[in-house]
Amino acid sequence: MAPEAVSQLIAEALMRNRTSAENAASVARALLAAELAGQTGHGLRRVAAYSAQARAGKVDGFATPSSTQLRPGALAIDAGNGFAYPAMDLALDWLPDAAKAQGIAIAGIRRSHHCGVAGVIVEALAQRGVAALMVANAPAAMAPWGGNRALFGTDPIAFAAPLPDAEPVVVDISLSKVARGKIMAAAQKGDPIPEGWALDTEGRPTTDAKAAMAGTMIPLGDAKGTALALMVELLCAGLTGANYAWQASSFFDDKGDPPGTGQAIIAIDPDAFGPGGAERMALMADMVAGTEGARLPGRRRQQIRSEMLANGIPVDAELIEQIRMLGA
Repeated sequence: MAPEAVSQLIAEALMRNRTSAENAASVARALLAAELAGQTGHGLRRVAAYSAQARAGKVDGFATPSSTQLRPGALAIDAGNGFAYPAMDLALDWLPDAAKAQGIAIAGIRRSHHCGVAGVIVEALAQRGVAALMVANAPAAMAPWGGNRALFGTDPIAFAAPLPDAEPVVVDISLSKVARGKIMAAAQKGDPIPEGWALDTEGRPTTDAKAAMAGTMIPLGDAKGTALALMVELLCAGLTGANYAWQASSFFDDKGDPPGTGQAIIAIDPDAFGPGGAERMALMADMVAGTEGARLPGRRRQQIRSEMLANGIPVDAELIEQIRMLGA
């Protein structure tokens, strides 16, 4: 399926379900970018949940995000309980120039929603000439190490660095062993998941995707993963005034209040400490890329994107038909 057709499919479905044309276009760009990155759990498979939430008012499809520059290098963004993507568009517009003027700049987003593939956001900033770090929280799905109450989301951390003559380095990790979107996709398709991804509601390892969705995720790196999740929660919720993971309602259904989650995005001028920063980062990237058997983070998704832009996006015909029927 052509990328333009995928965008149109998403935007039209959302507009049929109480979402403005402008917001629908922003969401469509983000979900298309997820498909092009090979992250299908954050792409077309989110359209049904987004549409249901917009219909129910759990997410305000007509919200207009607002921003206030509180310090020379700090922008506070209120997503207005709408989709995260229009709010992140404001951050992307402001951060590069602010970082180049100040050396470093941060945008903090509150009253937000599911942010999709965080690597897409930081890569876009790197393509505009700044290094970027992004953290985001999500509804509670992981317990602190040694505990059994879910307090943390799967909480992505993403980083991208611009390189002078190559695509950016892009690091994008979820603090659970896998992104929860992968389990959601397996549950939708009726597929099992590998053992070691999640626990059921009784705290037992499970290969049943639906039981995993009702239970908790296993953290990346055990106790280290939950320590990093705490860091993320403090940065993107404690710092910004957004809801913590344990206060947020689900991204997957239309029940309850808006999730009100948060994102924090930091941009850094590569020359903040003197000329040649991007070249020094390229030296390290080249060492990794030149190591036999190693792969530079971000290269696989960039290759997938290039192939899909040339050859089209593989789609599930049944899923496409379901999206076409949303709100019809």
